[in-house]
Amino acid sequence: MSSSIKIGIIGAGPAGLTLANILQHNNIPCTIYDLDASPEARNRGGSLDLHPRHGQLALREAGLWDEFVKHARPESDVMKIVQQDGEVLWDGNGADACVVSEANKFDHRPEIDRGALMSILLGGVDAQSVKWGKKLREVMPAPNEQYDLHFADGSTESAFDLVVGADGAWSKVRRWLSDTTPHYSGITAIELWALNVKENHPWMSSYVGKGSCFSFGEDRAIQIQVQGDGSIRTYASLRKPETFLHDCGIDWNDTAKARKEFVQQYFGDCGQDLKRMLFESDDELVPRPLHMLPVGFRWDTRPGVTLLGDAAHLMTPFAGVGVNAAMADALELARGLIKYTKAKGAGSLAGTLKTYEDELFPRGEMFAQKTVNNMEKHFSADGNIHMADRLRTAFGPAKTLAAPQWSPA
Repeated sequence: MSSSIKIGIIGAGPAGLTLANILQHNNIPCTIYDLDASPEARNRGGSLDLHPRHGQLALREAGLWDEFVKHARPESDVMKIVQQDGEVLWDGNGADACVVSEANKFDHRPEIDRGALMSILLGGVDAQSVKWGKKLREVMPAPNEQYDLHFADGSTESAFDLVVGADGAWSKVRRWLSDTTPHYSGITAIELWALNVKENHPWMSSYVGKGSCFSFGEDRAIQIQVQGDGSIRTYASLRKPETFLHDCGIDWNDTAKARKEFVQQYFGDCGQDLKRMLFESDDELVPRPLHMLPVGFRWDTRPGVTLLGDAAHLMTPFAGVGVNAAMADALELARGLIKYTKAKGAGSLAGTLKTYEDELFPRGEMFAQKTVNNMEKHFSADGNIHMADRLRTAFGPAKTLAAPQWSPA
């Protein structure tokens, strides 16, 4: 096969767009297909941190570093740990704060809003290469070891040498490679928003601090994040059966009543400040059952089709590595494809994919196992103590950090 290949990427999320950016930055054309009607069709979610060796490195190789620096928030890479009765065990905003020099602030894990990250990634690709409103129905084999893409609107795109499934949890591309589907993790989260915090809830900013506030306990957790615009998102999570949202008796369509009943019934014994955060985050309520792929999920390599991101290793958010893992996948696949195209026909595309997947599988398993381990610790009676002890061990009495020496939540 010629080193010039036709590449179709399914999914315009962080994984697919990172891959497209790095490829196009190296003059390798590709087309991205997404089921959304436009980039504005959905809310992109809350804040996340980007790790130097994963998300940050991918942005550097895509030529997007300067844009990232404009939108990143290194000052928000701080945590507060609160017992569920309200006792503060660790506060990175106050007495426990560590000083990070201006020169090495990006050596740590600066926060960035998902919406800002998506804007950066979309701004880096050729706009004509992103096809919106294209919901994939199926991948079909074509002559010459190529593939056709059939979409729900009745259209077909033909003769792809490589189809990359970056289409998330319920990936249609994954169906071509495996019968495995995500399963319920045992955790259901209720996402609560507080907008216009400065005007309506100024106390929230003082309570939470500049970054994240966590409170873990037996079979439940509260995680609070400050967003780039000052708004706050709170996630109140429970270890419950998969049918919880249906069986609990709460009418989730009546959000004001649902919020009150949910907090009183499942977090009513928490400290007053934590309960107030839940009660007064009254601008949006989103129930979220959390799903995951099995730890160690893999598939048999097939020429011309592969996966990355959530399509390859869907995990819960309890290690904060999902987007970083996805961008690391994109970076490694892009490096392999760049090497292959520069070889001018030496080697093979099939060999390139096998090399990528041989590295992807153990990396994905590592991240997924870390997430499961964290989930078990967070939803335990001593979850807060475990987290606070990790912070003390990592940062201890030393208040100046030269480089990250730990892996937060």
